[in-house]
Amino acid sequence: DEIPAVIGIFSAFGLVFSVSLFAWICCQRKSSKSSKTPPYKFVHVLKGVDIYPENLNSKKKFGADDKNEDKNKSAMTKNSLHLDLEKRDLNGNFPKTTPKIQSSPDLENLSPKSFAERKKDSVSPDSLKSTTSLSFEDKQDKLGTLFFSLEYNFEKKAFVVNIKEARGLPAMDEQSMTSDPYIKMTILPEKKHKVKTRVLRKTLDPAFDETFTFYGIPYSQIQDLILHFMILSFDRFSRDDVIGEVLIPLAGIELSEGRLLMDREIIKRNVRKSSGRGELLISLCYQSTTNTLTVVVLKARHLPKSDVSGLSDPYVKVNLYHAKKRISKKKTHVKKCTPNAVFNELFVFDIPCESLDDISIEFLVLDSERGSRNEVIGQLTLGSSAEGTGGEHWKEICEYPRRQIAKWHMLCDG
Repeated sequence: DEIPAVIGIFSAFGLVFSVSLFAWICCQRKSSKSSKTPPYKFVHVLKGVDIYPENLNSKKKFGADDKNEDKNKSAMTKNSLHLDLEKRDLNGNFPKTTPKIQSSPDLENLSPKSFAERKKDSVSPDSLKSTTSLSFEDKQDKLGTLFFSLEYNFEKKAFVVNIKEARGLPAMDEQSMTSDPYIKMTILPEKKHKVKTRVLRKTLDPAFDETFTFYGIPYSQIQDLILHFMILSFDRFSRDDVIGEVLIPLAGIELSEGRLLMDREIIKRNVRKSSGRGELLISLCYQSTTNTLTVVVLKARHLPKSDVSGLSDPYVKVNLYHAKKRISKKKTHVKKCTPNAVFNELFVFDIPCESLDDISIEFLVLDSERGSRNEVIGQLTLGSSAEGTGGEHWKEICEYPRRQIAKWHMLCDG
């Protein structure tokens, strides 16, 4: 009888102890829940302040409204995130323990200096646009500087040009305030050698560092050459923008002592009167024994459109002058609808004098149109008094008779 009584007493004490423990645990949970700080998102909704740690590294670290940014900054220093979170919770209580949110290192390091730095960094897009637009207008007159080096390799008989870099280029894209520059280089006057660099994206100080080697150029001819650098900006949707050009006559430049480093200011492109008229390839040969002049009209290229309707139908009219009087005329066949015509037509003219001093030849490129007057696309004059390539070509055929000499010539306005 004693054993069942003892078991009953112990069971009663165990039941009372379990109920008491359960009640104590519930009380502890309720008290801890009442003093617990609300989550980040809830604080954000109440205060109107973004305190997410992942957003603290962005430019707008504090401030719910862009329009009231200055107002929010002053509010933070006064009421503040620290004061509300440290001294009271949502129920108006002042807990003794420091909330976990205060342990964030980004919030602990807040100081008036950091606010000043943030204010300096958070410049409005309008102010940036205004300052950059002013600098864009100021830099229009200055097109930058081109840096390059010249060298002649006597062992390989090669002329070496290294395009190093360009500095201070103007921005051709007003939206991004940058350029996509590249350089075209041509050796004048014959234009046989044409090269270009790669395109460097979004830079005003491109470093190309590209070397071009031209073989078969004797050192004795270097003094007669002219280097033409054309600096352009690539445009994917339209014609590339021309930034400027650099012309380097090699006359007087000594390359026998080694590599020569040079830099030149980029100048505005010289838009000649003949630009846009196209070019004409002419071959001449003067026979001094028979006193005849052989003229071959070979090709025309880059001829402009005659009108909005379409391409031109070009042909070439050749006039021979003696003492400014026309003594003979010829013309080629018409080539239909092409800006790059191939003629390959030969004409022989008898010269009424013993020399070519008083002789000149005029080439007229015309557009054939039925029912109306043929329009002159461009013209070219070769003779002893002609300027540019026309005078140079004429001088060569006089110095080297019986030799067929061909050259490209730019057409002038008719």
